[in-house]
Amino acid sequence: MGILVDGKWDNDATPRTVQGAFQRPDSVFRNWITEDGSAGPSGGAGFKAEKGRYHLYVTHNCPWAYRTVLFRKLKGLEDVISIAIAGSDRKDEGWTYTDEPGTVADEVNHVFRLHEVYTKANPRYTGSITVPCLWDKERQTIVNNESSELIRMFNSAFRKVVPETVDYYPEALRAEIDDINALVYANVNNGVYRCGFATTQDAYEEAYDKLFGALDDLDARLGRQRYLCGAALTEADWRLFSTLIRFDPVYYGNFKCNKKHIYEYANLWNFTLELYQHPGVAEATNLYHIKRGYYHLMPHINPSGIVPKGPELDLMQPHDRDRFKKAA
Repeated sequence: MGILVDGKWDNDATPRTVQGAFQRPDSVFRNWITEDGSAGPSGGAGFKAEKGRYHLYVTHNCPWAYRTVLFRKLKGLEDVISIAIAGSDRKDEGWTYTDEPGTVADEVNHVFRLHEVYTKANPRYTGSITVPCLWDKERQTIVNNESSELIRMFNSAFRKVVPETVDYYPEALRAEIDDINALVYANVNNGVYRCGFATTQDAYEEAYDKLFGALDDLDARLGRQRYLCGAALTEADWRLFSTLIRFDPVYYGNFKCNKKHIYEYANLWNFTLELYQHPGVAEATNLYHIKRGYYHLMPHINPSGIVPKGPELDLMQPHDRDRFKKAA
């Protein structure tokens, strides 16, 4: 997979494990965009919400990057924040901005490999090269590369730039959203990776049991209410959806998460259908890149690089979530 060490690419690095269990490294750049440029919860000040100032580096197949692509779409920020989308056909030195169909070339820094952006921000950078990554064209540096923080910025910081009535992190639900996010992140979002990247049987089985225990609980929760926090569609739903949309095409097979498909969960499947059919979401989702990116670009898991043809999923079939009322 590879990382940068003192600004130089090291292609021999592999996912970190402790006693066979995958451990995701923390994101490094943690500044916040705010309405007036004041400091956010972490990092420094000076990153004001302005049209045309910021540039988002992503790839279609990564669920963490996908969150930010969704929020850029949902919050009407496509003309505010420019974007570069990496390909799914090569990753010899990390994410690359090729001319593969479905990609968008980097028209800001004109890089071919994302690690060039990291060393432009810090020539001696050591660490993983991850998406999403948000670049500040004015200060010529990376603002933030933590998806959970970026979607919060996209949700609220640009309200004066692009007025939008939908708030996916409403104050009245924040404690509940945070609690659900913690459960979903540990056991589902990152849980599938803990299954797929485990290097011992015990670590794999522990992650597997926690993953499907959480999915059982979430399915039961969605049998009682339309969304994870009740009648309102929130950030928590989009964070879960980013994993669910990848589950049957990728995680079930490639990551050995094969107890049940999501389509075998009545409520989780219909929830997935509803969110996929939400305006703009299908347009922002590249299922070809999602599948190819995992099977073709992870030789430590799938050495042949062969991409399976299936499964055939009808994501536009009717869902049953209208049996619940939406929030006013």
